[in-house]
Amino acid sequence: MSLEEVLLVDRGGNPVGAATRARVRAEGLWHACAAIVVRSLDGRRLYVHRRTDTKDVYPGLYDPTCGGVVAAGETPDECAARELAEELGVTATPAFRFRTTFVDGTIRYVAHVYETRTDGPFTHQPEEVAWGGWVEVGEVRALVEDPDWPVVPDGRALVKGWFEWVRRSPCPSPGSPCC
Repeated sequence: MSLEEVLLVDRGGNPVGAATRARVRAEGLWHACAAIVVRSLDGRRLYVHRRTDTKDVYPGLYDPTCGGVVAAGETPDECAARELAEELGVTATPAFRFRTTFVDGTIRYVAHVYETRTDGPFTHQPEEVAWGGWVEVGEVRALVEDPDWPVVPDGRALVKGWFEWVRRSPCPSPGSPCC
């Protein structure tokens, strides 16, 4: 895995090259990631998972998004669909919502945040996902505000950004469940 080539970007998200995952981690290089918020078809629940204890970054923590690094030669859209299929076994074309940056020590990336709606079924990738299940949208909103919830820092930040995106977006149709 550490030899996997990752898309390097500048802080604005523009591609500038590629490097191994190991080098990206060791040197804190800016790279691109895709994160997907998985929402139930009725819009009332979000799929949350717990990372395995063997993950190299943020092991054992909860995550209200799924996703990963954009590989060299891959677009963020392709990455989002690939990561959704790999981690949760869901075949879908996630809808792009917004782009933002995330920095936590030497972890520095431009996140492309997506949303998909599905009721599953889900097939977890055993190397990455220890548990997964539905959580009511309001409960996720409360959990990400709770500093004691053991959640990945980027998942917390990105889902907060998603909540803000939803708040600013017009409701698609009368009677549809908006956050």
